[in-house]
Amino acid sequence: MAKILIVEDESIVALDIRNKMRRKGHEVVGVVSNGQEAIGLATKMQPDVILMDVGLKGELDGIETASLLRSQYELTIPIIYLTAFADAATKQRAETTRPSAYLNKPFDEELLYHVVNNALHHATTDASLT
Repeated sequence: MAKILIVEDESIVALDIRNKMRRKGHEVVGVVSNGQEAIGLATKMQPDVILMDVGLKGELDGIETASLLRSQYELTIPIIYLTAFADAATKQRAETTRPSAYLNKPFDEELLYHVVNNALHHATTDASLT
């Protein structure tokens, strides 16, 4: 069972993702809608994976939030972007944060499970090598 943080500004989408993760046996440690809350919960809860929307409420978008988590807080938690923003410029910005994956909405539920499990596996493998 992994600890998952969901960062999503649309409450219905966030609840759907939360329910999907719980059905697979994961613990959802938080559901937040803006970058500042995401940073606070990520640093406090140390989730195993962050599911991050690009478009968020507040001053920070998901990419800026991920960038701060990586640079200022030095967190290496796998980040999976779940977003409707599929343009090349957004994807290029997202790549600078070294995401584990980038899924376009709407996404297939089985693909989401596969991507989360893959991120968890890589994180575990990377941790055992250090």
